[in-house]
Amino acid sequence: MSSILTNSSSMVALQTLKNVNASLSKTQDEISTGKSVASAKDNAAVWAISKVMEADVKGFKGISDSLSLGESTVAVARQAAETVTDLMTEIKGKIVAAQEDNVDRAKIQTDIDALVSQVNSVVGAAQFNGLNLVDGSQTTVDVLASLDRQSDGTVTTSSITVNAQNLSTGGYTAKAAFTGTTGASTAADSAVMTLATTDTTGVSLVLDDAITYAAGDSISVRLGDKTVSYTVTAEDAAQSAGAVTNIIGAGLKSAADALGITDLRVDFAANDGTNDAALTFKVADTNGDTTSAIAQDMTIVAQFKNAGSGGLGALASIDVSTANGAAAALGNIETLIQTGIDAAAEFGSAEKRIDIQNTFVGKLSDALKSGIGSMVDADMEEASARLQALQVQQQLGTQSLSIANQAPQNILSLFR
Repeated sequence: MSSILTNSSSMVALQTLKNVNASLSKTQDEISTGKSVASAKDNAAVWAISKVMEADVKGFKGISDSLSLGESTVAVARQAAETVTDLMTEIKGKIVAAQEDNVDRAKIQTDIDALVSQVNSVVGAAQFNGLNLVDGSQTTVDVLASLDRQSDGTVTTSSITVNAQNLSTGGYTAKAAFTGTTGASTAADSAVMTLATTDTTGVSLVLDDAITYAAGDSISVRLGDKTVSYTVTAEDAAQSAGAVTNIIGAGLKSAADALGITDLRVDFAANDGTNDAALTFKVADTNGDTTSAIAQDMTIVAQFKNAGSGGLGALASIDVSTANGAAAALGNIETLIQTGIDAAAEFGSAEKRIDIQNTFVGKLSDALKSGIGSMVDADMEEASARLQALQVQQQLGTQSLSIANQAPQNILSLFR
């Protein structure tokens, strides 16, 4: 039965053409955007997962930048530690040369002072973006290393902790190391006395046992134009307060006696638990039993030099101007070199770990991008083939609808 009110063929053709046009529009969108899931309307679940993963990729980009910054910072610190170690090795060579009696220790000391100043320059300059890992200003530094997402959606971060290394010589802190009436400190770290030409009673330098001495601390006494010194070792510093001052006093007396200054006698009274250790300088012959005289009043200057709080604090107290000082310096420099080596090794290990993590983060980001692509990217080969097929279907659907729309016209021929 034919009807002019209801054209079933036309309706079928129209619906078919609408479906073809809808599929064609979707295929064209895939080709233009390159995605099969471009919005939540396309596939809400897949779109939501892809957006979470895209956010993580952005986060890992920031982590990669953080790791690169951290790696550069640690690399600067490692280079500084290696340079400082090389400089201390040079200082050791100078100290070894000073063990010989027939050398100009004053000139060697000048060279050592210059090298110590260079160590300070290297340590002070070893910063990256304002962060210095070797000057003692930092204890630990955390480098952002990972973004961790749990199954319940909770996101946390993890870091690589880099241990800073103190390679500074530390700040000089004066200590009132000398007490007593004639040898009291005039400035917190020094005492100046005058020995008259015929003073057989002498002047005394009292070593205060209330002071806490550290390895590298140095006490020197200038007798006229000659100087003796003693540098505290780590073993000395481990002794009780009275024992340390006894060691210092005995060392200074031994060095002063070795100078062989005519008509100068140095007596040492050890700390007895009640009285502090004391050195007395007086005029007497070598046996001390005949009054004599020195050529002129002798200025005696005692100075205390604190090692400082830095990891290389003992560098500031190295004094090879005397045989005893050179011997003490030789023992101290080995510990200092090892400190520099340990610091460089610590930084090298941290730098390698950061480099490995940075490489991993890069690979992880690539894997996430591939995963996102497999979910939302369009298959362009398939889309191209489907586009051509749908274009043909669209043409055929248009023709079918046109034919179906001509059917009511055929009814007119029945009434001619």
